[in-house]
Amino acid sequence: MNTRRTFTLWGPTSLAVLMAASLAGPVYAQQNGDAPTVATQGLDAQALASAEQVEAQRELPRGHYRLPDEGDIVGQYYTVTVENPEETLLDIARRHNIGYEEIRMANPDVSLWVPGEGTEVVIPAQYILPPAERKGIVVNLSELRLYYYPEDNPGIVETYPVSVGREEFATPVGLTRTTVKVKDPAWSPPASMRREAAERGEPAPSVVPAGPDNPLGRHAILLGMPSYLIHGTNRPDGVGMRASRGCIRMYPEDIESLWERVPSGTQVNLMDAPFKAGWGADGTLYVQSYPQLEENVGDFEPLLNAIERVEALTQEEIEVDYAQVKRAVESPNGRFVALYGPQAPAAEAESPAEQAPSEREGLFQEVELSAVVEGDSDA
Repeated sequence: MNTRRTFTLWGPTSLAVLMAASLAGPVYAQQNGDAPTVATQGLDAQALASAEQVEAQRELPRGHYRLPDEGDIVGQYYTVTVENPEETLLDIARRHNIGYEEIRMANPDVSLWVPGEGTEVVIPAQYILPPAERKGIVVNLSELRLYYYPEDNPGIVETYPVSVGREEFATPVGLTRTTVKVKDPAWSPPASMRREAAERGEPAPSVVPAGPDNPLGRHAILLGMPSYLIHGTNRPDGVGMRASRGCIRMYPEDIESLWERVPSGTQVNLMDAPFKAGWGADGTLYVQSYPQLEENVGDFEPLLNAIERVEALTQEEIEVDYAQVKRAVESPNGRFVALYGPQAPAAEAESPAEQAPSEREGLFQEVELSAVVEGDSDA
């Protein structure tokens, strides 16, 4: 590979599928061959322990993580240095199991198409497990990421970037199950797509056979929700963004691995949690925030949801920096924010006048005032 890997230890559619499934031996997506370079000079014991965890992680297949004995966080942030001037940021993202939006938000000042030789690229490969039952497949739509808890390997969670439905073809929220697994599926473009193509003077075929022009890729897992699938793609650069007509798209190597191992009847939880909170193994409380999907907003109040999520994980005697919560909600970029514990920034001393009302109460008042203003505007 043409990147030098340096670890920065920051702490914790309607669619119709034709064809029958064929049998094949298990194919596991493998880790890339990059050898990590870990800088140990000046690192404290905790950082060295994190480095050992990262090195141990390399023993697992791509996307696999050991569930923590304590806490809710898996993976590790690290950086790589671009050595090949022809490599794009999306090439790097795919090799490191990262999607389009994830790599873009983690590297806002780096060109997607020409990151440039010598550029350091952040790989945001650290995740708070979503607030859902750790069973079967969980797809967090706002996060654009799939989690799989294999029943036959209870100490492992797998996670992969995905694409979901764009706004006019939103992926639904709800519980379903996997049904049939199909290899080399044929694809029947929906009527709406055929009409759009005809208007452009490009009549679409009624059926696209298996092959390089098939947008389903080589593997598809049908869901109990009619017309919705988890499948591959012939355009992997779009994985990790809202690009589909409602289905869940994966990198070809990821869906191949998942297709081989996910049993039919596996529970699939399609959920939307743009704000996540969880404990690190060292007792640090972290949060992550992602852009909210507009179609799922409804009466949802992001700040109130975030406060409730944090309070569900904390006790009254724990002092949380709610200003950090507000900033995370208002600037959703997927980055880890430490609210409490060893990795949290030291709180600045405040005068008695500044301490009343409390930060939390002030945020609740802000939410209530916002609701009143919105209600008045509808009158």
